[in-house]
This record gives sequence, C-alpha cells and structure tokens, in this order.
Amino acid sequence: MMTGQLLERGAGILLPVTSLPSPYGIGTFGKAAYEFVDFLRAAGQKYWQVLPLGPTSYGDSPYQSFSAYAGNPYFIDLEILVEEGLLEKEYLDQFSWGGDETSVSYETIYQNRFQVLRTAFRSSAHQEAPDFRIFERENAYWLGDYCLYMACKEHFGNVSWLEWDEDIRFRRPEAVKKYEALLEEEIAFWAFCQYEFFEQWDRLRDYAAKQGIRIIGDIPIYAALDSADVWTHPKLFLLDEKLVPKFIAGVPPDAFSATGQLWGNPLYDWDAMEEEDFEWWRQRILASGRLYDALRIDHFIGITRYYAVPWGAKDSVNGIYRPGPGKKLTDVINEAAGSMRIIAEDLGIVTPEVRKLLNDNGYPGMKVIAFGFDGDPANEHLPHNYTTANCVAYGGTHDNETLAGLFCDKSDEVLSYLFDLIGIRERSEIVEGLFRQVYGSIAAVAIFQAQDVLKLDNSARMNFPSTLGGNWEWRLRKGQLGEKEAGWLRWLAHVYNRS
Repeated sequence: MMTGQLLERGAGILLPVTSLPSPYGIGTFGKAAYEFVDFLRAAGQKYWQVLPLGPTSYGDSPYQSFSAYAGNPYFIDLEILVEEGLLEKEYLDQFSWGGDETSVSYETIYQNRFQVLRTAFRSSAHQEAPDFRIFERENAYWLGDYCLYMACKEHFGNVSWLEWDEDIRFRRPEAVKKYEALLEEEIAFWAFCQYEFFEQWDRLRDYAAKQGIRIIGDIPIYAALDSADVWTHPKLFLLDEKLVPKFIAGVPPDAFSATGQLWGNPLYDWDAMEEEDFEWWRQRILASGRLYDALRIDHFIGITRYYAVPWGAKDSVNGIYRPGPGKKLTDVINEAAGSMRIIAEDLGIVTPEVRKLLNDNGYPGMKVIAFGFDGDPANEHLPHNYTTANCVAYGGTHDNETLAGLFCDKSDEVLSYLFDLIGIRERSEIVEGLFRQVYGSIAAVAIFQAQDVLKLDNSARMNFPSTLGGNWEWRLRKGQLGEKEAGWLRWLAHVYNRS
C-alpha cells in the first residue's frame, strides 16, 4: 500500500447489507443492492460503507463472527439462485421470512434460510465447475477449516467448539480425518454457500466499480472465541492447556461506564503471531483486498496496546494494558493491502504511540460529529477543529444514536451552542445543518448513516453497545430512499466539492 495517499474527496453512505430491502427478511446481494448502488450514483456519492460481512453467531453482531474470512450465507440472494435454476420461486413462497419489512427477524431467518440453501445445494453441480476449483485453491488457507468447523458445530448441536468431544476439540489428526469423512456432505454444503456468497459479491462489487462507487469494508480487530479461527489456530491466541482463554478483550472503566466493557474475545498471542511472521493477519488483509476498495479496522488503537481482562471476570475493572505489535503488524498490513486503503478506527484513548503509528503509515483516522457536543468548542470531533484532510468524518457510527434522536434530550445549553454553530433556530433543521458541517469540512470523506439521510429517530438505531437482543435489525423499506433524498445529497456533494 502507498502510505500517505489521500482518499479521494467525496461522500458516502453507511448501510449494512442486512438493512437492504428484500422480500426474504434480510438484505442480500440481489436487486435491491444494485438499486442502492444506482441511488448512490444518482446522489453524487462515491462510497458505500458496509459492516463486516462475516457469518454472524448468537447475538447477530457482525463483529462476533464464526470466521474472520468467510461470508454470511444470509446475504446470498435467493432470487439469483432461482435464476441459476437451483430453486423454484414457488418453493420460496412457502416460507415465512418475518412480518416486519423494517426489521430483521434473525430467528425466522435462521430457521428457514439454511433449509432453502440446502435445497439449492442439492440441485447444484458446482463441484464440477472449474470456477469452483479455482475458488477452493484461492481460499485454501481458511476454507476447508471453516467448512469442517461449521459441519462439526451442527453435528454437536451448535454448541461452542469448546464443548465438542476432546479429540476434535484439540484437532487431533485422526479426529480431523474421521469427521472429514463422517461429515463430507455437510462440509460440501458449507463450501457451496461460500462459493455462492463470493460469486454474488464479486458481481455486485464489479457493478459498483463501473458506477464509480467504491466499497469501504470493516473488520473487527479480534476474532470471536467461538470461531473457526480460534479452533484452527489456538497457538495464535492466549489460551491455557484446556484451550480456555487466559484473558479476554475489553475496555477499562470511563466516564460512560463505571465497570468498563467486556467484549469476550480471546486475545492474540502476539509473540506467536510474530514467530509466524503474522501470516494469519497477512491472509486476512489479502482476503479483505479481494472484497473492498478501502478497509476500516475496528479498534485500531489495540494494535499499539490492548486491554487484557482475566478470564471469568464479571467486569473489566481489573484489566491491565499490554503492549501490542505496533509497526511490526502495520508493515504486514501495508504489504498485504496493495491498493486497498486502510482506515483506522481511532476512537477512544488515543495515545501518542497511536498517533505516531497513524501518521507514520498515513492512515486516515475518524471524526464523529455526534461525539462533538460535550460543551467544549475545541472538541476534536467538531469540523472546525479538524487539522488534516486525511480523515473520514462521520455523522455517527452504527453504535451511535441517530442524529435526529441524539438531540432529543440535550440541555438548553448544548442546543443553544448547536444552533449557533450551524446557524439554525429550529430543531427540524438540526440534521441538515450537521450534514452541511461535515460535508463542508476539510475531511477527505464524509459518511452518514442511511437513517440520518432519512432523518429517522432512535427507533432506527442499529446497535446499543453492551446490550443483547434488539440490535442489528433495522431495515430500509423498498423505495424509502428516493429522488428527494438523492437530489438533496447530490446538491450537497456539488456545493461542497464532493461529487
């Protein structure tokens, strides 16, 4: 990767694939995705930012995935499978996909989606296709292990791999051979799902590129404990002799939480990673480069130092900071990224070491105007305080309230400052005023959530951090983003030199 190279000045929308309209309960790589690309182009936008595309586990969070490499089978468009002759439309109509077009019913999707995909698999001759053999070779680093992991997971009743029989839990060679033979058909099914996922995504990304739309991807810094990655590479994580984590990830107590946050992810054994020349990370970035034009690395500050909480702790009060790999890892990331730009999620406690690592690599960091209203006019997230164009400015992230919801309960003092800052006198003008602030800033890229384009309240919020249930569910209705919104965004992009 060429460090120091600025992202092209422009604007974009953050919209998870899950949130696209679909008659099948969740967004996919089908017609609505292509229509959204068309909307972006009509709206003078240059970027589509998505959340991680990996297969989700319990809790439905895209940041807790069964694999750091695999794609989510939920995103495989079923109507494309109909076009390929693998399914009948009448068959799809027999299933319930949830009754609310504005919300994903993950339980319903889970119950029905895989039954349908298995039907398509049984109709498929993909294993004889030359393209499938190429796909297997190109993804040999992770594909076989992931498919075996998913097959074993179902075999053992979908419990965590830590609860599987000891021989396969420890991946003893004779056990691996045993289950590869026993679960051959199921392993082939999971390979089929990955083949279809990447085939459909590649076509969508090619279409976006032809329309001048670049895709910004997102990866969590850590792997989930219940994942093919930890099961396959236990020596790369801080696990004990029983493969139980010694420490887990989190963040310390702060002004927002007296007990901090526990994320539950196992921590990397950075010494073991370095002994393998960070090959797992190299492969991860190479895989991302096949998917995206730019990549946001979540919790980037954990590369310089990370917070380690003892396994079994009820909160993160007694965690400790440990040094991370820093430049050793970013050198590998840069080599593997190629032309893909890296965006650093540098929110939180940004130490001088983090700032130096960002500057040395030329990575753009993040600014979030939703974080700017703490009463300090010098707040770094307010656009008049940006000091470099090499940043990505957001209205809010998936973890934030919507902009319309953010100011519902703010004090008169905060509202008075906000009104003065953006030159308005009515609450109804707040969202548009914040768009103008961010679009008019020096930041190379301005990104807003689709919910904020539509000026929706907090009922459309994507995620409430540190909570379980009710998250990651919001969806667009068909036609909800229309010419009115496209015209307004197109005007903004033109006025502020982002088109």
